[in-house]
Parts: sequence; C-alpha cells; structure tokens
Amino acid sequence: MADLNKVFLIGRLTHDPELRYTPNGTPVADLKLATSRKYATREGETREETLYIVVTVWNRQAENCCQYLRKGRAVHVEGYLKEETWETREGEKRSKIKVEAERVQFLDKKDDSISSPVHASSDDGGYSASPQSSSVSSSASRRPSVPAATERPSPPRRPSPSFDSGPPDGGDDEDIPF
Repeated sequence: MADLNKVFLIGRLTHDPELRYTPNGTPVADLKLATSRKYATREGETREETLYIVVTVWNRQAENCCQYLRKGRAVHVEGYLKEETWETREGEKRSKIKVEAERVQFLDKKDDSISSPVHASSDDGGYSASPQSSSVSSSASRRPSVPAATERPSPPRRPSPSFDSGPPDGGDDEDIPF
C-alpha cells in the first residue's frame, strides 16, 4: 500500500505573515491559520471547534504571501505534514507537527479592484498576482462550457500556471479529470 501525506486547508490568518531568511538567503514565512469545524452533539446542540495551524511557506511563494496577505485574509493551503523537533535549553526534546505549503491560494479580495483569487505557487514561474489569473475554484471555471444566448461570450482563456513542483506540462485546467 502506498503512503500519502497531503493536506488541504481553508481558513483565515490570525497574524500578518513575517518574512525572514535562512542563513543561505532562502525566504521563509510562517502563516498562522485558524480553521473551524461545526458539528452537532448527540443532544442536537451545534458546536464549533477552531484549530490553529502553523503553515510554513518557502521561496518566492513566501515573499508573495508576505506582500499580499494580512491578518483576517482567507486562504486555501495545499501541502503536507512535517514534524519539527528541537531540544530546549533544559535538554528536553520537543516536537510539533506543521504544514509545509506547496501551494497557497488567496481566497478573498485584497480590495474592490481585484475580482478573482490570487495564487502563490511553490514553483517560482507559477505565481500570478493578476486579477485575470484562472483557477479551478474560480467562478469562471464553474460556468458551463457553452454560454446561454443571453450571456456575453467569455474572453479567451489564458494558460493556467503549473502548480506542481515538477516542470510545466503545458496543459490547462480542463485536463484535470475531476
């Protein structure tokens, strides 16, 4: 059986991201994310449970997150779990589980002039900060492929950036089987 370590989270930032650099100059930032889950108890009472998660973002993606994100902004994070271990000054071993981001999608508007999500990709060439950037989750991709007679034709699609860590394959979002 194959192993799988993949995480998808949607939540809001609890702090502004802060950019820092490793000793060799690699940009890194931690996003502090709050995500909530609502559920009903056996008695029928609705409860909400909030989980606070640290998400580590690297390279150009970290710089983009620090430039465009602020406390309260909604984001979608795709990544994997990673254990961080260290030793305290007293010699006690500690560890915690964090999320390493492979992709961060900005979900809500920065201001009224931006009308669609902005993506920050771990692939330096895959970042797009333009309001015209396409997304699988954008409203444009949920429209039927044949416009109704009352709709204006949609503008030509721009190629979608590749969000995986491998080389771009040149395909677009319509190649995805789901």
